[in-house]
Amino acid sequence: MTLRHLRIFVAVYQERSITRAADRLHLAQPSVSLAIRELEENYKIRLFERFSRRLFITEQGEQLYDYALHIISLFDEMEEKIPAWKQSATLRIGSSVTIGNFLLPALIQQYTRELPNVNPKVTINNSGFIEDAVLDNRLDFALIEGNTQHPNIVSEPFLEDRICFICSPRHPLLTKNKVTLKDISACPFVLREKGSAGREAAEDLMNYNQLPINIVWESVSTQSLVRAVSRDIGISALPCLLAADALNQGIISRIPFDAPALHRSFSIIYHKNKYLTENALRFMEMCRSFGDGCQDVHFVIS
Repeated sequence: MTLRHLRIFVAVYQERSITRAADRLHLAQPSVSLAIRELEENYKIRLFERFSRRLFITEQGEQLYDYALHIISLFDEMEEKIPAWKQSATLRIGSSVTIGNFLLPALIQQYTRELPNVNPKVTINNSGFIEDAVLDNRLDFALIEGNTQHPNIVSEPFLEDRICFICSPRHPLLTKNKVTLKDISACPFVLREKGSAGREAAEDLMNYNQLPINIVWESVSTQSLVRAVSRDIGISALPCLLAADALNQGIISRIPFDAPALHRSFSIIYHKNKYLTENALRFMEMCRSFGDGCQDVHFVIS
């Protein structure tokens, strides 16, 4: 078996389609089908089940996928590491939205000054998307809010932050002597999309306490949520870093409620089988140093 067989298998696994995998690899469909058949015949296993013209991965296919990703990753890292084959290395960094907006630009600026020959390629999306990209080797490593429970991902906290509930400066909750979670649950919510840190924290907290959550507005834009909150459309839950500017300007107010579940870490994550280059390790070390110097990063809204 060759590396080509493994690349084709990984593409078919990720696309769940011979046709889409062939398009992605710029190969003819028969060539892709032949490569999968040769793999199955060589190892005497079935990688995919075919029902109603759809592909379903088998248990043996899932196991081979982990090995194939690891082998391809090592080979790709080898190609990047040898200067004779590439003049400059590309570092594929993922980031969730809060970190991408507030921390990553400064980190990238410092990194490129120190290592000008390295080309950082950044992807910013919600934490769920970023985790999937790390698992599929589309990213070398990433910075996300919170932790991951996936067994194939290594997660290392490097900075602390928290989620805060926000409302308009005129909201009745601000007149209460003590705001309870039941008071918060009774309000309509405007929240980010599923997979975002604020959304997951709010839903998990309500579900754990067996309280309903009424979501009337959903948006991928933090600014859209801030404007909706300022106009009393609903309350929201956002990372404190994302809400800090609007809070300090008086556009919105923080609801005086805190809970351990709202405190979370910013973490460095990477696949457990990922070969980390010296360039990647240096960037991670910068993140740790940044975190050590920012332990009270949210003081302005405390």
